[in-house]
Amino acid sequence: MTVLTISSKGWVVIPADLRHKYGLRPGGKVSVVDYGGVLALVPLFDEPVRQARGLLAGSSSLTQALLAEHAQELAREQ
Repeated sequence: MTVLTISSKGWVVIPADLRHKYGLRPGGKVSVVDYGGVLALVPLFDEPVRQARGLLAGSSSLTQALLAEHAQELAREQ
């Protein structure tokens, strides 16, 4: 767990390893999202469609998993 200190001006420093991991650069934009007691910094894309392309590549298909689960339920009912 990374702990950040808030300056008197409200500034925080994001550690270098996290900046590199999420591609945060000087002048880049992040959104602060309040999840009811949890604050999250969400990087904003300059070109969201182009930059998000392939984001889910390689992950398993949720549609296929749902269809397989449904088939198993039908088989149990028969």
